[in-house]
Amino acid sequence: MSLQDKVAIVTGGSRGIGRAIALALAGAGAKVAFCHNGDPAAAGTLAEINQLSTGMERTADVADEAAIAGLFDAVDAALGPVDILVNNAGILRESPLAQTDVAEFDRVIAVNLRGTFLASREFVRRTDAGRIINIASDLGILGRQDMAAYTASKGAIIALTRTLALELAPGILVNAIAPGSIETDMTSPAHMSPEQLARDMASPLARFGQPEDIAAMALFLAGPGAGFVTGQCFGVNGGSVMY
Repeated sequence: MSLQDKVAIVTGGSRGIGRAIALALAGAGAKVAFCHNGDPAAAGTLAEINQLSTGMERTADVADEAAIAGLFDAVDAALGPVDILVNNAGILRESPLAQTDVAEFDRVIAVNLRGTFLASREFVRRTDAGRIINIASDLGILGRQDMAAYTASKGAIIALTRTLALELAPGILVNAIAPGSIETDMTSPAHMSPEQLARDMASPLARFGQPEDIAAMALFLAGPGAGFVTGQCFGVNGGSVMY
């Protein structure tokens, strides 16, 4: 599969799932830009992308409307019009509902959901063809105690994906990926209690996935083989949710 001459943006692309997706797209020939929130790992990720294709990185808060517009302006100028948008940037906060601060709740919604909305809107304002791939979560379907903001944001991303697929067809195809337990810096088994580990291993495959598992699905959705696919949410989750 080739994405030669395609231009992609991956939000939150400096590490973890975003990095794996950025590298997969670059490996297929796409020019890849990614944004991050001042992550020191960005330089290393950019160097890896440039070994495969052409890349660029930019610091941007995805919840900031002007920052998103500036990101697209910079990519347009440096790499060309964007063909593929991967809304990956996200944060996770865990606390019981009664102890959840309003500002903390608002920040999770702002990054995860508002960021997806802002980047998708900017993409649509500049093109009438391409692919949008949103990174949701199996917890957006299952729910989880002490994660009200996170699960609400991810469930809303799934709903937003379906709405945009209806609205933007046939030119722009919009799909979501709902990862299960994936081993990243944000969700490392090394930092979990035995109870948390057992909970996250409770899927038919009984193991954590890797960022590359999500990248493989994103690569498919970005490519020519997914030309008849829109409005779907793909569970790359070891069987934690069966659609």
